Amino acid sequence: MWALVEDNAITKIINNPKAMVIGDVRHSKNIFSFRWTNEEREAIGIYEIVFDNSNKKDESYYINTNQSFDYADGTVTASYGTATPKLLEDRNEVDDAGEPLLDDNGNQIVTKGLKSQKKEIIKQQASGLLAPTDWYVIKATDVAEYSVPSAVATFRTNVRTKSNEMETAIDNASDVDALAALYVYNDDDPRTRPLGEFPTLEI
Repeated sequence: MWALVEDNAITKIINNPKAMVIGDVRHSKNIFSFRWTNEEREAIGIYEIVFDNSNKKDESYYINTNQSFDYADGTVTASYGTATPKLLEDRNEVDDAGEPLLDDNGNQIVTKGLKSQKKEIIKQQASGLLAPTDWYVIKATDVAEYSVPSAVATFRTNVRTKSNEMETAIDNASDVDALAALYVYNDDDPRTRPLGEFPTLEI
């Protein structure tokens, strides 16, 4: 990306190479190619944008601002403002008068926070892990002489235990950063993270 700077002020942001009229001169889009050096472009007011992402945060957990553009000391910089954490806990929605907002069925409208969203994913993952062994349980229910293999029974118990532990860890997160930290894998052991992992079935 580039910016057109005129009289020390940014007058246009250029996302893609294109022909331009600058002053009284029409330039082809070749001004953005390797045939032109940055110095040559800057001489006619076109500056390559330098991106400052120091304030940009993980969009899974934060709402980032739009980028703002600034020209100073011969450099055009694109930067973000302060990011806003996404909703952590569930929120009951109300109208301007503070009255509960209801859906068509008369139920309170609730915006799910990150904790509820993450816990729902954990539940889905646990369900997906248990589903392939459900038939063992069904057979044990239907056939009196059959019992679930101990390895399968242990696995299913461990999946539920780990699911509950993960949900508790999510519930205990004090803020968005603490929640995000649960999912960060250890640099020394890329297979581990504070949230832990589900067990695997070994038969």
